[in-house]
Amino acid sequence: MNEGTIKVKETPLASKHIELGARMVPFAGWSMPVQYAEGIIAEHIHARTKVSLFDICHMGEFRITGAEAAAALDKIFPRAVATQKVGSCRYNFLLTDNGTVIDDLIIYRITEEEFHIVVNAGPKDADLARLRELLPPSAEIVDESDDTAKLDLQGPLSADVLEKMGLSRPELPAYYKWSKVELAGIPILLSRTGYTGELGFEIYLPAKLAGEMWDAILAIETVKPAGLGARDTLRLEMGYPLYGHEMDLKTTPIEAGFGGMLKLDSGREFVGREALVNTTRKKQLIGIRLEGRRTARAGAEVSVDGEQIGSVTSGAFSPSLQQSIALAHVTPAFNPKEGVLVDLAARRGTIPGEVAKTPFHKNGTVRMEI
Repeated sequence: MNEGTIKVKETPLASKHIELGARMVPFAGWSMPVQYAEGIIAEHIHARTKVSLFDICHMGEFRITGAEAAAALDKIFPRAVATQKVGSCRYNFLLTDNGTVIDDLIIYRITEEEFHIVVNAGPKDADLARLRELLPPSAEIVDESDDTAKLDLQGPLSADVLEKMGLSRPELPAYYKWSKVELAGIPILLSRTGYTGELGFEIYLPAKLAGEMWDAILAIETVKPAGLGARDTLRLEMGYPLYGHEMDLKTTPIEAGFGGMLKLDSGREFVGREALVNTTRKKQLIGIRLEGRRTARAGAEVSVDGEQIGSVTSGAFSPSLQQSIALAHVTPAFNPKEGVLVDLAARRGTIPGEVAKTPFHKNGTVRMEI
C-alpha cells in the first residue's frame, strides 16, 4: 500500500481487518485500523465495560543479551534497570544527551542477562540506532520486530477471556509483570501493563501465528476488535502520553509529568541526567475539561484572560465523561489549580474549559485484583 510515494507497511493482520470492515489509515508508517463498523465510541465503551482486542503489531521489539547487559542498560535509562527483577516490566525513557525524549518504552527483564524492550513504531529506527551507539560490544542487541506480533486484550473481562481459553487465574501475571504460557496451543509471552486504564494483557507471539491467535480470541463472544481511534480516546481519558504529542525530542520526561519517577537525587548516573538536573523546566503538562462536545486539536492555543499560556498536545471527545477533554503544555509560571478557567482556540472562536486533574476517568480497572 502506498501513501503518495511513501511505502506503508502492513501488519500480519491486515486482511483480517479488511474482512471485519475496518477503516484503514496510515499511522507511523503502517496501515492500521482506526475503527470498525460500530465506530470509535462503541469500541471505547466496549473496552471500558467488557473487553476489546487491539492489533499492536506495528510496535517494535528489541532483545538485548549479555553478561554486562543489565549494567549497560542501567547507565542508559533514567529509571533503574540493574535492580529490575526477572519477571517484571518497567516503563522507561530513551533520552538524548540534552535530556529530551527519543521514545518512551517498556523494558522486560527475561533473565539476569536478557532483556526485551518494546518501543513505539515511529521512533523505532532512531531507538535502535541510539541503543547501538550507547551499548558496549559485550551487549548484543537484535531487532525482532518483523518476527514478533503483539496483540492487546483490554477491558475488565479480559482475565475471564483468558480463563475461557484455558489459562488459570494463578497463571495470569500481576500488574507490570510477565509470564510465559501457552494460549490457543501457541507459546506466548503474556504481560500486564496496558494503555487504556482497564485490566488488560499484552500477548507476544511469532508474527506468522498472529492470525490464528486473533481468530481464537475473537471467537470468545464477549470480545470485539477495536482500532486506534478508541485506543487514543481510552489513553487520553487516563492522561497517558502519546509519543509525538505529550513527549518528543523537544520535551523532557519532567516536562511530560514524570519527574517523580526519575529519582534524580539518587546519585545514579544515566544518559541525559546532567541536563535534567541543570536545565530549567520550560513547560508543564495539564489536563483540561471543555464545555460540551467541541474538541480542541493538537497545537491549539491555550489562553487565560486573553494571554496565551501554552498549546494543546491532544484533544478528543470523551465517551466516558460525555464531554471533550484535552492535555496541554503550558508555561511553568501558570498555577494549574483545578477549576481555573481557560480558553482553547478553535476554527470558530474559542472553546471554554477548566483545568482538571488527570486521570479524567477515575474508575479504571487497571490494577484490579484477579
